[in-house]
Amino acid sequence: ETPAQARNFLDAMRGLFRWALEAQHVSIDPTAGVKNPKKRETEGFKAWTMDDVEAYIARWPLGTRQYVWLHVLLYVGSRRGDAVTHGKQHVRNGVLTFMTEKGREKRRIEVSRRIEPELAEAIAAGPCGDLAFICGDRGHPLTKESFGNLFKDACLAAGIIDKSAHGIRKLAATLWAERGATEHELMALFGWTTPQMAALYTRAANRKNLSLNAKDRLSGSSIS
Repeated sequence: ETPAQARNFLDAMRGLFRWALEAQHVSIDPTAGVKNPKKRETEGFKAWTMDDVEAYIARWPLGTRQYVWLHVLLYVGSRRGDAVTHGKQHVRNGVLTFMTEKGREKRRIEVSRRIEPELAEAIAAGPCGDLAFICGDRGHPLTKESFGNLFKDACLAAGIIDKSAHGIRKLAATLWAERGATEHELMALFGWTTPQMAALYTRAANRKNLSLNAKDRLSGSSIS
């Protein structure tokens, strides 16, 4: 049904017929020369917008654990698996420092983020757990899987039907890039080890700034 499933099936058949040829069960390999189907080009998880953030906060205001969830994701910008581990034990002098889980980088990266006033306010209002800002209804810590399910429910209650926690990380990176963060600054903020991912955001921000700062060349023209 999908290119990924087709590639997996083809890989399995290739292995089978290589063995069958060696064992002399078949005389030809029907998979020889068959190309893998192309991957579908997608943008991955949909990025949140500020309208989404406002809709979420309207449903989950300051003083709810769902409000804390959003602010940890947005103002730290970490992956879901890291976000559920952040707690007061990771904060020194207003700076949150943590080791990322192994993602695409295949290794853990140390990331430091200042606790911005909006996040500090959310944490102070709570409710938070003893060792994790993100917690369940009884203050207990959550796994990334259980948090993902609960956050999805919170989004649906706010009328946000097609967005996930990772989409907030995309929004955070976009906001930093639009405020002038460089590729290396984004790498440090989000735990990326190569500039390719950061470049996606800086290029998009540069295009937006260029279009907004461009002079209106049609002003004063005779076009009506």
